[in-house]
Amino acid sequence: MRQSGRPVSLTDAQFDAIQQRKPAAMHLIETYLKQHGGSADPAVMAAFEAVPREYFHYIYSEHRATPGDAYEKDPKPWGIGWGSALSDYLGQAYMTQVCQPKPGQTTLEIGTGSGFQSALLSRIVARAFSIEIIEPLGKAVGRIFAPLGYDNVHTKVGDGYYGWPEVQGGFDTIIVTCAAEYAPPDLFMQMKPGGRMVIPIGQPFKRGQVLYVYTKDAEGKIHSRRDMGVFFIPMTGAIQKTPRPVVPSAAATPAAVTPAAATVEKPKQE
Repeated sequence: MRQSGRPVSLTDAQFDAIQQRKPAAMHLIETYLKQHGGSADPAVMAAFEAVPREYFHYIYSEHRATPGDAYEKDPKPWGIGWGSALSDYLGQAYMTQVCQPKPGQTTLEIGTGSGFQSALLSRIVARAFSIEIIEPLGKAVGRIFAPLGYDNVHTKVGDGYYGWPEVQGGFDTIIVTCAAEYAPPDLFMQMKPGGRMVIPIGQPFKRGQVLYVYTKDAEGKIHSRRDMGVFFIPMTGAIQKTPRPVVPSAAATPAAVTPAAATVEKPKQE
């Protein structure tokens, strides 16, 4: 952690206590994925095993490491400063599995937050890109991947509403880890044929947000399905100033889907 420019004080006993909690957390993740997804993807489980979650417990606004909170018995979000959070690990496991990441793929995360989500994806895919709109957070988190050897993670500070159009070829998966009032049109354009986008849709700080999964077929048509109810911190930036796009027909890209109330709610943030 010191190599990432973040001070930490962790005794051997504290480190051992963290590792002793990890097997129970892994079992909880596996059980949750089987209950809510039918099975636990071995690649997702391996990624969770490989990525040291305690490394991502850090409050950036206070320059304070909190690795001792990792692998808590009752999963919950942890604040990391400036209104952002490290999501609960069950929520991150579920969203990672819904992304269906595969070797050789390229992913884009909107809302870097702690960096844990893209770290997970980087253990499975070829390239993981991530955008953070909060400048001090994005700059600090952008430095934490190299010490872990995660050289296939690429980050920048910017507005995720516009995606990352400079990446040639687009993305196999786009994962949005903040609640958007509608799916930004530029993100649909950057999805590869056969790609998918996982995004929470709903009003800021209100219940009724729903996780949507959009897929693009070989002809470029967009299809959508509702997943589960969620609760995320809001997407900020251009989406707050840009009117909801008008969808002229049912065949058009569903960038302005308005979800109904959720039936199942699992709080998650990033």
